[in-house]
Amino acid sequence: MSNPIVALQLYTVRDVTSNDLPNTLKQVKAMGYDYVELAGTYDLEAADFKQLLDEIGLKAISAHVPIQAFEADAAGTVATYKTLGCKVAAIPWAHPDTLPGGPDFEKTKATITKAAALCKENDMILAYHNHDFEFKALPCGTFVLDALFAETSDVLQAQLDTGWVKAAGQCPVAYIKKYAGRCPAIHLKDITHAQTDKTVELLNTDAMLESRAKYEDRPVGQGILDVPAITKAAVEAGAYILVVELDEAVGIASLEAAKQSREYLKTLGY
Repeated sequence: MSNPIVALQLYTVRDVTSNDLPNTLKQVKAMGYDYVELAGTYDLEAADFKQLLDEIGLKAISAHVPIQAFEADAAGTVATYKTLGCKVAAIPWAHPDTLPGGPDFEKTKATITKAAALCKENDMILAYHNHDFEFKALPCGTFVLDALFAETSDVLQAQLDTGWVKAAGQCPVAYIKKYAGRCPAIHLKDITHAQTDKTVELLNTDAMLESRAKYEDRPVGQGILDVPAITKAAVEAGAYILVVELDEAVGIASLEAAKQSREYLKTLGY
């Protein structure tokens, strides 16, 4: 069983990429990351962004792609991320009204079905990345997240964010095992208890997500998650991409948090 790829979600260092993308990418490469997960294209054409990554020695293995992009131009969106070399396009979030139990879910399901077919034609995988709000129980008792995956079982993969799974009061290892064979990438987001509610900027919107839990992010290996058990379960479940992500580095610079996360994963053999 080969080791999975370790990538950094560039959203983690958005405070510095916004000022100096090339230099930030060079620092990410120097930390020992050979792969990144994208959160936007920084107003660059796909070919130009790909050239920049190539020059630095990084590969964009995956990307967070807002569902609105697929709604507006599914073919063009898939073409962009194919040009960038991405193998997984993950929808980073969806409004509760557009998920199971919401009035607009059928529209979302149609968008996912179309986008997934286009991804498959282009040797890509469409996935969904969770926060904690998808762990709200529907009247039938099923979590919204599980209902989403049940309703799209033939087209949509899971990109489980283990920190958010934990924040929702669920077991990350159990969820990885639940979606074994359907979870090509997982997010390693370590967290710790905090006194204030966690809030997160949502990609492609000015809105903020308010978590129901009181947690803060920490570099991987410095929080409450059992990272060795999670990575072991991920590999056994067929995940081949481990993505380091912090929604917000607290008490530490974002680049340093990314570096410490990478150094910790090296001690585990990744």
